[in-house]
Amino acid sequence: MTLQIEIDPESGPAPYEQVRSQIADRARDGSLPVGYRLPTVRGLAADLGLAANTVAKAYRALEADGVIETRGRNGTFVAATGDAAAHEAAGAAAAFAQRARRLGLTEDEARAAAADALRAAYGRGA
Repeated sequence: MTLQIEIDPESGPAPYEQVRSQIADRARDGSLPVGYRLPTVRGLAADLGLAANTVAKAYRALEADGVIETRGRNGTFVAATGDAAAHEAAGAAAAFAQRARRLGLTEDEARAAAADALRAAYGRGA
């Protein structure tokens, strides 16, 4: 199995975000299985024609999200996350709901604030 990533320089997202999202999507849908060893930062950067810092930024974001794990000199691997992303999102949503209530927002006002944040993050209607 080889990691197939395509970078579209004309696309809206920055190259590091394209790398991050493609790896995350493939890890989530199982096309990159748990334990799959990812290319080195320099190796992937060379393959994609990107700066090593660009790929390193994507790997750091993926590691922070629990999608990949670095095992020192042994390399970087797809992590066994299960539903970690969904679990973390649920926790963030619960924290938001509690904070909105403490601020005195109505449920409709909290929903509107969340919808605005989602539109800003995803660049489309929520």
